[in-house]
Amino acid sequence: MHIPESLLIFRDEIDLHALHQAGQLTLILVDHHVLPRSDAALEEAVVEVLDHRPIEQKRCPPCHVSVELVGSCTTLVTERILQGAPEILDRQTAALLHGTIILDCVNMDLKIGKATLKDKKYVEKLEALFPDLPKRDDIFDSLRRAKFDVSGLTTEQMLRKDQKTIFRQGIKVAISAIYMDLEAFLQRSGLIADLHAFCQAHSYDALVAMIIFFNTHNEPVRQLAIFCPHAALRMTICGVLEQSQSPSLKLTAAPTTHPNLQAYLQGNTQVCRKKFLPLLQEALSAYFDSMTIPSGQPETVDVSREQVDKESDRAVTSSLIPGLSQDEEEPPLPPTPMNSLVDECPLDQGLPKLSAEAIFEKCSQISLSQSTTAFLSKK
Repeated sequence: MHIPESLLIFRDEIDLHALHQAGQLTLILVDHHVLPRSDAALEEAVVEVLDHRPIEQKRCPPCHVSVELVGSCTTLVTERILQGAPEILDRQTAALLHGTIILDCVNMDLKIGKATLKDKKYVEKLEALFPDLPKRDDIFDSLRRAKFDVSGLTTEQMLRKDQKTIFRQGIKVAISAIYMDLEAFLQRSGLIADLHAFCQAHSYDALVAMIIFFNTHNEPVRQLAIFCPHAALRMTICGVLEQSQSPSLKLTAAPTTHPNLQAYLQGNTQVCRKKFLPLLQEALSAYFDSMTIPSGQPETVDVSREQVDKESDRAVTSSLIPGLSQDEEEPPLPPTPMNSLVDECPLDQGLPKLSAEAIFEKCSQISLSQSTTAFLSKK
């Protein structure tokens, strides 16, 4: 679509904390409902949540929450536009909405299990309003090729390209979507060293790679790779996944050459990451339930709100992977992938060694030391 660079706005270009301090910030969370710990102070500025995944009640901001388990959150955005402000919908906006829903819902194939009737309804509404939108097959093939093109990416970039993080009682687990087949992924040069470095650099105790690609019959294939240097945690995660019946993953173990890495073929291809995350949360709960608590010591409290004391985090995490630090909650983004859909992205040459966030944070610290006016540092 050749979106001009001038129309792009990046997270580090807006000091949300300063705006909030000035009473000028209102936030609507879309496609997620949990703020990272570094943005916890912004929760009172959140006035609405629009999401399509199960809500974690203890962590959701106390505001109006709209949740519907559709295939694409963009479907809910489209519904909101058409019901509340249809006049803002032009062809370009419609094309962005249309393409996103089609990609998220795997070309609206009901057999795959991603698309719901509401997803289908709003794709059809957009097509009726703008008959010259690209054909579904064409737009899906084009977007899928771009999404699955990982040529030229390092392992670090592949893991960060499409990643989620879950956090419980000091344990952090990364869940990354990998767009290549398991065999090719496992054969990447220096893979184990790269996985260990990734976990160590970003304070992850375990990494789950959810592998997806399409076979020659254009059918989705799903596979898993679980990397975790801590045997007890790895065995618990694998045990929960293998034994799960709701949903059943239908896992078949695949051979690997490293004891810290377990791989599987996933027979049930309808279990996507949205359905997979609750299983990992269950695994972390099972792991802590299995831990022996010393006599006279209070039981560890579930801190799924992600507001644990950093010293407790460090104590638990360091026992799993020595050398990990909890000083940084979210790692900096890697260079923009060379297959980016955005032309001339300012991050194409990679991030500088000193990130914008670090600069803004240092400036804020200097400002705090020289002025009585309190400004929150930018994330």
